[in-house]
Amino acid sequence: MKKIEAIIREEKLGEVKEALEKLNIFGMTVFDVKGRGSQRGISLQWRVGEYRVDFLPKKLIMLVVKDSECQAVVDTICDISGSGAAGDGKIFISAIDEVVRVRTKESGENVL
Repeated sequence: MKKIEAIIREEKLGEVKEALEKLNIFGMTVFDVKGRGSQRGISLQWRVGEYRVDFLPKKLIMLVVKDSECQAVVDTICDISGSGAAGDGKIFISAIDEVVRVRTKESGENVL
């Protein structure tokens, strides 16, 4: 199993969710986060002059999938979220040793 943590632009969340549902991927947790990458924020103009926004609002989608589903999920997130511009986001993938359903104490891939 793999844990996928995808940081994406806020406005892409709905499209990503719908696309993942078409892959029969329904379980996910979404967080409101702020962050910055190599662009180090953005500069904006306002009445009082220019100012810098260091941390930009993003969405963090966290999901655990079967190994066989991982590449399709990553490709889907990249296809939907990628604009070619800095700030599109990042995807982090890590191995999951075990998962347990709290209600029944079942474990393994079948609880996903």
